[in-house]
Amino acid sequence: MSNNVHEAETFMERLVFNNRLMVVAIFTIITIILGYQALQIRPDTSFAKMIPLQHPYIVNMVEHQDDLSNLGNSIRIAVAIEDGDIFSTEYMETLKRINDEVFFLPGVDRSGLRSLWTPNVRWTEVTEYGFDGGPVASHPAYLDEQSLDDLRVNVLKSGEIGRLVANNFKSTIIEVPLQEFYPNPDNQSELLRMDYGLFSQQLEEKIRTQFEEENPNISIHMVGFAKKVGDLIEGLGAVVMFFGIALLITFVLLYWFTWCIRSTISVLATTLIAVIWQLGLIYSLGFGLDPYSMLVPFLIFAIGISHGVQKINGIALQSGEADNALIAARRTFRQLFLPGMIAILADAVGFITLLVIDIGVIHELAIGASVGVGVIVFTNLIMLPVTISYLGISKKAIERSKRDAVREHPFWRAMSYTAHPKVAPFLVIIALVGGTGAFFYQKANLQVGDLDPGAPELRPDSRYNLDNDFIISNYSTSSDVLVVMVETPPEMCSAYETMEAIDQLEWHMANLPGVQSAVSLVTVAKQVLMGNNEGNLKWQTLSRNQDNLNNAISRAPEGMFNNTCSLAPVMVFLNDHKAETLKTATRGVEEFAAEYNTENMKFLLAAGNAGIEAATNDEIASSELLILLLVYVWVGVMCYFTFRSLAATICVVLPLVLTSVLGNALMAYLGIGMKVATLPVIALGVGVGVDYGIYVYSRLETFLRAGMPLQEAYYETLRSTGKAVLFTGLCLAIGVATWVFSAIKFQADMGLMLTFMFLVNMIGALLLLPALARFLINPAKIAASTPPKIQH
Repeated sequence: MSNNVHEAETFMERLVFNNRLMVVAIFTIITIILGYQALQIRPDTSFAKMIPLQHPYIVNMVEHQDDLSNLGNSIRIAVAIEDGDIFSTEYMETLKRINDEVFFLPGVDRSGLRSLWTPNVRWTEVTEYGFDGGPVASHPAYLDEQSLDDLRVNVLKSGEIGRLVANNFKSTIIEVPLQEFYPNPDNQSELLRMDYGLFSQQLEEKIRTQFEEENPNISIHMVGFAKKVGDLIEGLGAVVMFFGIALLITFVLLYWFTWCIRSTISVLATTLIAVIWQLGLIYSLGFGLDPYSMLVPFLIFAIGISHGVQKINGIALQSGEADNALIAARRTFRQLFLPGMIAILADAVGFITLLVIDIGVIHELAIGASVGVGVIVFTNLIMLPVTISYLGISKKAIERSKRDAVREHPFWRAMSYTAHPKVAPFLVIIALVGGTGAFFYQKANLQVGDLDPGAPELRPDSRYNLDNDFIISNYSTSSDVLVVMVETPPEMCSAYETMEAIDQLEWHMANLPGVQSAVSLVTVAKQVLMGNNEGNLKWQTLSRNQDNLNNAISRAPEGMFNNTCSLAPVMVFLNDHKAETLKTATRGVEEFAAEYNTENMKFLLAAGNAGIEAATNDEIASSELLILLLVYVWVGVMCYFTFRSLAATICVVLPLVLTSVLGNALMAYLGIGMKVATLPVIALGVGVGVDYGIYVYSRLETFLRAGMPLQEAYYETLRSTGKAVLFTGLCLAIGVATWVFSAIKFQADMGLMLTFMFLVNMIGALLLLPALARFLINPAKIAASTPPKIQH
């Protein structure tokens, strides 16, 4: 056994174990209070939390938000008819009812709602008497052929074919801008925040389900941020189910590991209490559970199980020599509290580094994870040993531990050869070659942002992605819009120099790969100028006569320029919001702006949902390397503080770095982009890995201080703690591997990533750490530096 089991009692040990009843009472009271708080927690997210508010694109967007009709937070509802077309009484009456239902949904920006039934969707034509126009839906109802013929003519003259009206005339779109905060219907002075889960549920019940059941000839298709988040929130139930499955698997494997039902229940109970405390505390801090932080409770559970298994393993080993459970628990507490504390501090600081990303949802994830690992100090490092000091460990488990302590272990003996002088170099070379190859592979192939159309967080055959495919297939303009803001002095947005530059921008963007088209004030002006000249295509150009230009823009629809004519948005329609598409489009605008920007005219990025995505991708790309550096610097500092050895720190940290590099390479291979949903996983995965390394090295150092050679010391380390590390890695990997069957692709991808990281972190701690120790650690120097022990 370790020499330091005979060391003097620490202050913390006396404080905890001399007041066990008080500790149990305090923990019980706190658990009841925080358990009640945890029951109040609800799914919660917001559009503002998903975007980097300090990014220049978003700053520009917010600065001009009053002049922009659509900031990107909107949904599109396509109402399709299976048999027939939109020019029928059946379709138009159904569309009218759906439009009215959507109009009164809470959170809808009613002034910006657009459909064939709203007065802001208009048609325009040139006659011998001049311009004529009006709303597309010019009749209160369409009950006869004449009115339907009028509707057909108006649609053809509206310019909305391919935008609001499908190219095959079998569906139309309702564009629904949303408000993050909206007046309370019962108290107009109070603002309510949009509940995306409830809003999505209302869309399903009041729109899709109601109208599809009433009329099987009608189908509804909905896309947009609110609908995607709503579907993810709906999938939280699946997360709870898989958490339950992981809990059951962990219970079975824990019992197989301990052969003691009391120990098994104690570990699970204290770890679940840690999750309850974490949920209760984040609710008390005013946070909820959003779709992207739903993995945090499981990570807290995983880290808690990791520490709990080490404690139970240590108590079982001590029970063979101790007179009773209390002494065994105290010795284990004395031996493992400091390594466990340092590992948890390293976890917490690693999670806090995520705060450098200026995205609200990641801030909440970082705070929630840091709070959770802080809680583990109390539940798994303190409460678990106290609980076992009362309950004890079964005789069967103690006898098994005694047999393991004296018998030869062929498996651990073979594993100890990783520290052999002839084996260690091969392992280091393999790690070096594999890490180098993975680094260059991920550098060449890992992209920031989405790599698939639609919502990559959901399965390709999910309802949302099928709806997205329907809209892409039937309309000329996609829902992915990049808005470039052209800023001028007042009354100068229609100046010829401005209009000519905007025209050049449209041409420049339209010829970039991934861009469908561009629409702006210039597009309308050209149409009007052509109409003023008998529709002659030769006149579809900008006039140098300012009066002609002013007259042309006077007929522009709302949103093409602001009231003071100091801002004119250019809407660039993209094929999709894939990372490469956004990068190409924003780079094109930036290059154009660098050439055309003047003191009186600036081309600013960016609004629209694609602009927001581009800003988010840019924030993640600029923060990714910084986060990893901060994580490893702080983990290294904590390890150095623990072991007072640079060599020991390198032995613990390098396997974690290798795991991160291999994890990024796996993401690139699987086609998973680095984004809000996936970036935290790499940083969070370090949390479990550092636990393995610290526990293994702390035991290895104990045996080296006893004067053992490195390989023999590592064999004893494996006999005492290797089983716990191996079990923890396999147990957690098996539990989270069940997530690959989830209907939510984001959860399945994260399950695969976490499984990989749990296993590779465990393998790195058991194989690479001792191999590195062969080159970096001097056993004789460690043995010589051992201070005299105080015997009792």
